[in-house]
Amino acid sequence: MKNHTQRSTQGFTLIEILIVIAILAVLAAIVLVAINPARQFRQANNAQRVSNVNALLNAVSQYTVDEKGAIPSEIEADADEINGTSGSDHADLCALLVPKYLPALPADPSKSDQSITEDKCGSAYSTGYEIKAENGRVVVSAPLTEDEDTGAIASDIISVTR
Repeated sequence: MKNHTQRSTQGFTLIEILIVIAILAVLAAIVLVAINPARQFRQANNAQRVSNVNALLNAVSQYTVDEKGAIPSEIEADADEINGTSGSDHADLCALLVPKYLPALPADPSKSDQSITEDKCGSAYSTGYEIKAENGRVVVSAPLTEDEDTGAIASDIISVTR
């Protein structure tokens, strides 16, 4: 007597397909946790802030050299935001620095308008950066620095002195 049982080897079973999908889901979750796109964006924003702070400080330094050592009169001893709004708690540097020393004033990445060009110098603008002069040195800082882990405003601000 012959045993005529033949097994079909075409296709995959439902269990095999579900196991493959589950393994792919676990791998995708591991990759997303490792990459952490939100943290990458915060790091990129902080890198942009460092670049902007350095650009602002370089422009003020170039202005100071051209003016034979005189720093802009808008820069005071207490930290003022670099903006073009009315009031005494701001340093309106746009007309002094743009376009001779900077093509545009850089703005904090959290601001919707990323740069303040020459045509915006007469209007209200806000860069999100602060500047002050202490003991003949100019300090430019970025108070809106993001904590890379939580995304909240960091206690350690980006600051450059020259």
